[in-house]
Amino acid sequence: MTALNRVPSLMVRAGTASAFAIAAVGGSVVIPGVASDAAAATPATKALQVAASKKGAPYRYGATGPGRFDCSGLTLYSYKKAGKKLPRTAAQQYNKTHHISAGSRKAGDLVFFHSGSSVYHVGIYAGGGKIWHAPKTGDVVRLQKIWTKSVWYGRVS
Repeated sequence: MTALNRVPSLMVRAGTASAFAIAAVGGSVVIPGVASDAAAATPATKALQVAASKKGAPYRYGATGPGRFDCSGLTLYSYKKAGKKLPRTAAQQYNKTHHISAGSRKAGDLVFFHSGSSVYHVGIYAGGGKIWHAPKTGDVVRLQKIWTKSVWYGRVS
């Protein structure tokens, strides 16, 4: 199958994609924040794809999906769909992950936002310094650039 034949199915999986978001690279189509079919076998990649598929879902405090999410509800839901179990809150999820350095982070790892020693937010790393997350009341699940250096990274095992 050629890369051009895969564009429609990739666009469906990624949600709406602008012409600027799709680029042909080495015969394959790349959409930011969505992993390739070859990488789809890993739970981290599957969780990332699930989170991306929830683009536009409204934030609701305490919600764990499938139509509304808070931050840790989105990560819990995404990893559950990928066959991995996580605890409910961002702080509990941080305590259950294998802590890694920023230099070791990969797409699908969890990004934990903290103030001092307290974790207050979590998202799924999409690569390129961006995360999929459910930001706050009045907002929706979206891809966003990491806005602070006060983050820790965790890998779900």
